[in-house]
Formats: sequence, structure tokens, C-alpha cells
Amino acid sequence: MPVKKGQRLELKISGIAFGGQGLARVNGLAVFVKQAIPLDVVIARITKKKKQYAEARIDTLLEPSPFRITPPCIYSGFCGGCKWQFMNYEKQLDYKRQHVVESFEHIGLIKDVPVHTTIPSKLIFGYRNKMEFSCSDRRWLLPEDMDRDDIDRSFALGLHVPGTFYKVLDTKTCLLMPELGNHILEQVRRFIKGSGLPVYGLRSHSGFWRFVMLRHSAAYDQWMVNIITAAEDRETVQPLADQLIESNPKIVSVINNITSRKAGVAIGEYEILLAGTSCIRDKIGLFEFEISANSFFQTNTLGAERLYETVKTYAGLTGKETVLDLYSGTGTIAICLAADAKEVIGLEIAESAVIDAENNCRINRISNCRFILGDLRKSLPQVSARPDVMIIDPPRSGMHSDVVRQVLKMQPKRIVYVSCNPATMARDIGMMKESYSVLEVQPFDMFPHTHHIESVARLEKK
Repeated sequence: MPVKKGQRLELKISGIAFGGQGLARVNGLAVFVKQAIPLDVVIARITKKKKQYAEARIDTLLEPSPFRITPPCIYSGFCGGCKWQFMNYEKQLDYKRQHVVESFEHIGLIKDVPVHTTIPSKLIFGYRNKMEFSCSDRRWLLPEDMDRDDIDRSFALGLHVPGTFYKVLDTKTCLLMPELGNHILEQVRRFIKGSGLPVYGLRSHSGFWRFVMLRHSAAYDQWMVNIITAAEDRETVQPLADQLIESNPKIVSVINNITSRKAGVAIGEYEILLAGTSCIRDKIGLFEFEISANSFFQTNTLGAERLYETVKTYAGLTGKETVLDLYSGTGTIAICLAADAKEVIGLEIAESAVIDAENNCRINRISNCRFILGDLRKSLPQVSARPDVMIIDPPRSGMHSDVVRQVLKMQPKRIVYVSCNPATMARDIGMMKESYSVLEVQPFDMFPHTHHIESVARLEKK
């Protein structure tokens, strides 16, 4: 029987596909079922039919999987922030390791790679040190709110629902950040609603209030509040900053980023310091890092500490090596390795990241790190030093093929590849497999209750 769009089918979920959807098969056709997990038995409605696969959503959960649990968050199943809250945490770790193994086998075409058990996050809630919340003039209603007349449907401050860019959940509580963050968010929400200025319409591109970004220092338990607006209006925004600073001594920085761009990105064209300091500080291991409103920092601080310990172990430094750190960002890995290396050279395309990296070196009194600004395709061939060890920590999209070719040309003895995307990691390492052996891979769960997984691979020249 052919599968058709709109059809309802009884399915038993047999696996998890990368991206976090349940996998079932009908006459050999792969069916990806949203919010389903292995051993669920469901009535699913086909929402999309392609030649090679179909997509579906659950109409009725006939028999829940033994791995299914009751999620603690009221937004689970609607919010795009964490889609796996209804799955047992130990099973989350198993499936994440499975994604890494399958990526190497099917994408990298590398068999029998030793992939260790996933190292869990120390915290499975309250682990995020940075959260971005969007303002919208269209609120996504939960099922129990549909018939209520007392809800303002023209205001929301919160997280997006997957599949809609302009409607936002009015998020009262997010369990992924420390509890105080929710009180700060509620205080900001009340102020915005009483300000008399409109929130930004993600379709109309008009309005004043755009985003609220909260940053937390795990080491010092301090907060930065970054208010992103569509225009500069200090008379309106300053009283909010004053209220926040006065109401809670743990808030040490309030920033106003201003952007007139239509893109839905919480970064301003310029910023104004409204109260407190322009940065907060956090620590990874023994090292301290200064974090500005728009700088990159690992979102799971405690997880990053364990991740970098593994990077250091895999690098196998003795103090004599020249280390090349590709995609060096704000210098966190370079600084963590510096004491055990002769020299660390970081390459990074973002000027603001290089400035942050150099500043972080000064803070930690690191003198054997230097950073080169530029696109790696152009800057890497200009590096005259021959690296003994190369650290590669690319964005989700992985390495450009030109960069892979240049890495192979430089022939470092060891490569430590750090990735937040098993698919592109496997693709890139697959291009290097004739010259390098993959000795081991260690997955880390930096993002509990999501399908995302961080991995560190140890490669050695053949």
C-alpha cells in the first residue's frame, strides 16, 4: 500500500534519526515521526511524502515507550528549545553516541571507530549560561489557552515554536537556565508591557523591543542583561536598567544593543552600557575569561571544563610543540593548552573574537599565544610555522574543502577535532582518512534534552 500525505498509520518506532525524530518503516520507506521515541506505538498522520522518505506527527500515542518520562516543563512538545525532555536521560546519552557512530560509518565511510560512552552533563537543567528570548506581536497559544479571552495575543517574550518564525511562546519559565534568570525575565517582561512602546513584529518589521539576552557567570554567580532594541531611546530603557541593578545585586551588567536590521539576530550594530560593567567574567578550570554582550563562550560552562580537559589529553603536549588552533574564537582552547606548549597560534575570521582572545591572554598572563585574523582559506597557507599538533574546532558547517587540503599539506603529527555536528565532523575526517587514523572519539553532552552532541576526535598521522 503506497504511503500518502494525510494518511493515518499505526507505527512502531524503531529508532532515532539524526535531528531527534523517531524513525519507523512502512514497506521499506523511512517515516520520520516528530516527538516520537523508540518503542512508542502510535497512530501517526503523514504530513509530507517524498520519494525516499515521509514525515509524520503523532495523532494518538497508543503505547508509550518505556524510555518515555513526564517532562517537567509545561512548554515541552511546543518549544524549540529542548525537544527531548520526555525521554529518559540515560537513553538520550545512548542515542547521542549512536549518532556519532552512524555518522562515521555512513558519512565518513570509516568503520569500527572507537566511540566512547557519552560523558553526561553535570547539570541536566539550569546548565545554560546564555539564553536569548525574542519579542513578538504574535503569541503562540498553548492548547489550554485557545479559548481564553483574558490572554493578550499581541504580546510575547520567549522562545520560538519550531516551524514558525513570527510566533513566539510567552515563556514564563525556562528550565535550561538558573532559576534567577526566570525572575529577571519576568521583571523585564512587566517593564516592557508597561513601557507604552510596541514589541517588534517579526513580519511587519516595526516596533521597538526586539530581544532579551541573559548571560550568567557560573564561577561568580553574576548576571548580564542585554536588551536589544530597534532604535536608541535611552530615556525609555535606562529606568529598566536602574530597576534591574537596584533589585538584585547579582545583576552586574545591563547593556542596550541597538539594531535596525531586519535579520532576527540578537546582535546590535552598536551598544550602550546602561549600568554596571561592560563585561562579566567566568572561569573554565583555572582560567578566567571576560565575556562581553556579543562574544562567544561555551554555553555549558561546567561541560566545557571537562571537554577542554579531554582536548588537552588528546593533544599529548610535552612543552615542546607548536600548536595551530583553527577557528580559535575567543581563545579558550588556546589558553587552556598554552602552559603545555611551546607556542599556540590561533586563526580566526571574526575580528571581535580575536580582540577578545588577546584580552583573555592578558587576563591569564599567557605570553606564548598569538592570533591571526582572516579567512582560513587565505590565512592558513601563509602560516610559516609547521605545527606538531593541530586543534580544529569549526562551526556546525564544518571545514571548507580548501582548508582540509591545506591541513593535509601541513601534515601535523596529531589532530584534535572538536565538533558540535557529527555529520560534518565525519565528512571532514572522511576526507583525511587516507593520511590519518581515528584513534578514539569522546562524545560530550553539552546540551541535555536536545539531540545536539559535542565530540572530540583524536587523529594521528599514518
